[in-house]
Amino acid sequence: MKNQKAIKILNKLIGEVEQNGIITNTVVEDLQNLRPYAIEEQRPLIAKTIRLVFEHIEAYQTFDIPIPEEEPIEGYEELLEEEESTDPAESLLYLLNLLAEPENKTNRLDLRAYVEALQMYAEEN
Repeated sequence: MKNQKAIKILNKLIGEVEQNGIITNTVVEDLQNLRPYAIEEQRPLIAKTIRLVFEHIEAYQTFDIPIPEEEPIEGYEELLEEEESTDPAESLLYLLNLLAEPENKTNRLDLRAYVEALQMYAEEN
């Protein structure tokens, strides 16, 4: 995101989650304040991701979506299995950092993976 106010909100949000974990009301409010900037910058993937994240946190009072899995490299599959994280705050921090650098192709792929996971989670629950 390019808008300085959006960057400030995102950095504040990252800092709060790092320090305090997921405080539902604060995280949801900050994400709701961030989304209009994504819309203004015509960033539909970012806007959709932000909306799905705050709706998920509002509905479930946590962030139950794990960090997207890496594609396994032959011979290193067991290392990826050990690294998999289901810590809600760690996964949310990862996602927020993806939002901070959306031009990166790998970050866009992971954002799309989060969108798919959030949609599947909502359908299942």
